[in-house]
Order: sequence, then C-alpha cells, then structure tokens
Amino acid sequence: MVHIIDGKAFSDKLCDDLTAEIARLKAEHNFVPCIAVVLVGEDPASHVYVSNKVKRCHQLNIESREHRLDDTTSQAELLALIDELNQDSSVHGILVQLPLPKQIDSKAVINAIAPQKDVDGFHIENAGALAIGDNQIVPCTPLGSIMMLRDYLGNMSGMNAVVVGRSNIVGKPMAHLLLQENCTVTIAHSRTKNIEEVCRNADILVAAVGIPHFVKADWIKPGATVIDVGINRIQDGDRSRLVGDVDTEAAKAVAGAITPVPGGVGPMTIACLMYNTVAAAKMQAGIA
Repeated sequence: MVHIIDGKAFSDKLCDDLTAEIARLKAEHNFVPCIAVVLVGEDPASHVYVSNKVKRCHQLNIESREHRLDDTTSQAELLALIDELNQDSSVHGILVQLPLPKQIDSKAVINAIAPQKDVDGFHIENAGALAIGDNQIVPCTPLGSIMMLRDYLGNMSGMNAVVVGRSNIVGKPMAHLLLQENCTVTIAHSRTKNIEEVCRNADILVAAVGIPHFVKADWIKPGATVIDVGINRIQDGDRSRLVGDVDTEAAKAVAGAITPVPGGVGPMTIACLMYNTVAAAKMQAGIA
C-alpha cells in the first residue's frame, strides 16, 4: 500500500510551531515579523497566490503589507519601491510575486532585494550560499520538499535521488539540498537521454518540470519515494482540475510513497515562506 505524504497536515503542524514562536517573540521581545508582498499587474494566478500567502500571514500573526502596482509599472518604479523596503527596518521579508510584466527584468528585481530580506531565497547570494552548503535562506518549494523527505525517510545517506527539472527555483536548489543529505544526485531534464532509465534508478524521485503527467508509472522504481512538485491545470470535460507532473493514480501501484496534487508540496511552499519570514526577522533582530 502506497503511503500518501500529506503536505497539508505537515504544513499545518509547521505553522502551529511558527505561531507559538511568533507568540514568544511578541511576549519576550515585543517583536512581530513583517513581510512586504509586491504584486505587479493583473495575472489571475498571481492574485490567488498572493491572497493565499496573505491569509496564512494573518493566521500566524505575521504582519503583511501589500503593494499592488498596475501592469504599466516601470522597472525603475519597482526598483525604487524595493529600495524603500530594503531601508525600512520594520520590514523583515520582501516577496515580489512572479511572473512580472514583460517590461521588467525579473533577475534585476530579485537581485535588488536585500539578501537578508529575500524570503523567496532567489537572490544570487542566497543561491550561492546554498550551493556551497552554507544555507542562509532556502527557496520555499525545495525547503518544503526536503522537510517532508526527512520526516518520512529519516536518514537519506547513500540513496540515489533524481531531480527531473533544472530550474533555479526548484530543480537546482533541490539537488543541493539532497546532496547535503548525502544522496547521490542526478539532475534530469529535456535533453537527458533515456530519461526513463535514469528515473528508474531513483530511490527518491522529484518531478519539477511543469508538464502534466510527464513521469509515468513505469519510470518509477518499485518502492521509491516520489515528490511531485508540479501543479498543472488541465481540462477534464467541461471542468478543469489540478494534476501533477507525475501520473499519480498509476504511480500509486509502484511507488512506496508519493505526494498528492493538490495537497502535497503546494501547502508546504506557503508554510515555508512563513518559516523563512520568521527566520529572516529573527536574524535581522539578532534574536535566537
């Protein structure tokens, strides 16, 4: 019987722990973590993501400040806002929701955020720290994934791990985190030859390509642990539904454990944003 790794339950437990920590910070230091969320344009998915993040902040008693800008905002205007937030000591985390309108260079924006306030973990300084094993702020989705793997598997030393996808947001940082767990790590991608065979060697398989049902059941080693990062909306008759990068229903007959979509990695991504915000706030305030 396959084990379903419940990201919703795990994220709720993490947020309960964070709520207790935030209450301690308030009681002992009269200190409340604060995140500034910047949304540019009218992308519907981005609005949903931001709404969910702000809702979680309110549940945990993290202060959130929203900055909503229209889709004609220039790069210079956005960078000026980021500079203002960088200088504001009452703001501990800055999140700029991606994607940005075409007139704005996302890389320039990400790297304009002060590294200690980069709660997404995308700044080149934070990425470099992760690459050498000196973790500062780790991207939320890989962080949530590795937390669930540690909880389910315990010691991962010596396991073969395959990450399907090489993005800077998920694939590459996920590989670095698995290396820190002493896994033998392979990154597979669109140019990988015999990708099915590569995946079949994995004790841990992480799918992060953004293609619905890309990973088939016969790509999965019997008993493997599968982390499905994909969140893809597909049309099913006259309704749409969310599916992952793994053909989950078929994979359940092979895998030892798997994250569902929805309800797996997704809730952990937002919970880890809260985790990063609290960690960044404590670091900036010099609080243990």
